[in-house]
Amino acid sequence: MKTNKPVCVTGASGFIAAHIVRELLERGYRVRGTVRKNPESYPFLLALPGAAERLELVQADLLAAGSYDLAVEGCDYVMHTASPYEINVKNPQTDLVDPAVNGTETVLESCIKSGNVKRVIFTSSIAAITDEPDSNKVFTEKDWNTMSSLDRNPYHFSKTAAELAAWDFIMKRRPAFDLVAINPFMVIGPSLGPSLNTSNEIIRDIMTGVYPGIMDMNWGFVDVRDVAKAHVLAIETDTASGRYLCSAEAVHMRELVALLKSAGFEGYALPKINLTGKAGTMLMKALSFTQPKNIGMYIRTTIGRTMRYDNAKIRRELGISFKPVKESMIDTVHDMIKWGHLPPQKK
Repeated sequence: MKTNKPVCVTGASGFIAAHIVRELLERGYRVRGTVRKNPESYPFLLALPGAAERLELVQADLLAAGSYDLAVEGCDYVMHTASPYEINVKNPQTDLVDPAVNGTETVLESCIKSGNVKRVIFTSSIAAITDEPDSNKVFTEKDWNTMSSLDRNPYHFSKTAAELAAWDFIMKRRPAFDLVAINPFMVIGPSLGPSLNTSNEIIRDIMTGVYPGIMDMNWGFVDVRDVAKAHVLAIETDTASGRYLCSAEAVHMRELVALLKSAGFEGYALPKINLTGKAGTMLMKALSFTQPKNIGMYIRTTIGRTMRYDNAKIRRELGISFKPVKESMIDTVHDMIKWGHLPPQKK
C-alpha cells in the first residue's frame, strides 16, 4: 500500500468509481467515497469485501462550494471520477459542462484546503483527446480535442473542458499536489451496481436490433477493471505523470458482431446488413438526422473513419496489461443479462 490514510474516491457509485473502490479495498486501502444520496442507498458498495472495516461513504455535491472539504480531509490521494455521462441532454451547459468543470474546480479547491493531498488522479476520457477519428493519424496523450462545442458533441466538450480546467488549475495555483489524468476509451465490463453505463448500453443496442446494419465504425474498448487498476497504479507509481490513454484495442463494428456470434450470442438481433461501404455510410449519415440531435452528431463525426491510437505510455510507465476485448465483451453481456438490462437469449 502507498498510504495508511483513506483514499478519497469522488462519485463512488459510478461504473468506473465503484470498481476503483473495490480495487482499493482488495489492496488493503482505506477508502472514503463521495455519493449524492444517503450512504445506505448504495448497498452494492457497502457489501464489497473489506467495506465494513475500511469504507466510509459521505455525501457531496459537485456544484456546492466546499462540499468536498470533509471528504478529502486527511487524504494523501484523491481519485476524482464524478462527472455526468449523458449523450442527449436538454441544456449542455447546465447538464454537462457546469457540473464537470465546476465540480473539478470544487474538488481541487478542497484538496488545497486540506494541506495533505499529494496527488489527484483525474478520470478524463478519450473525448478530451478527439471527437473525430482520423484514418491518417495515430492519437496519443499529446492530442487535445479542439473540435467539440456546446453544439457539436457536447459530452466530449464537457470532458475536454473539465480536464483543461484541471491542468489550468495546477498551472496557475501551483498546489503541493500533482495531477495525473486517465483517459479511457469505451469502458465495458461487469457492473457492481444496478445501473447501465453508456458504453455497455451501446453493446446492448447492437444486440437488440437498434442498429439496422453493420456500420463503418470502430471503437477502442477497455475493461472497467483495467481502468480501475490504472487509477490505483497511478498512485502507487511515484513517477506517474501527465495523461494516460487507457484502452486495450480498437474493434470495428463488423468484428464486434462476429465476436458476439462466436461467443454464442447469435440468438440476439445482431445487425446483418452490411452498410460499411460508401453507399452505406452515406445512407447512415442521412438517417442520422432522424436520431436525437447529439446521437446523430456523434454518428456523423465518426462513421466512415478509422480510429487509431497508441497506448504505449500507460503500458510502459504504469506496467499495465489489458484484458482481451473478447473476454471483457462476454463478461459484459452476461452481466447485462444478470441485471435485467438484456433479455436471456432465446434457445
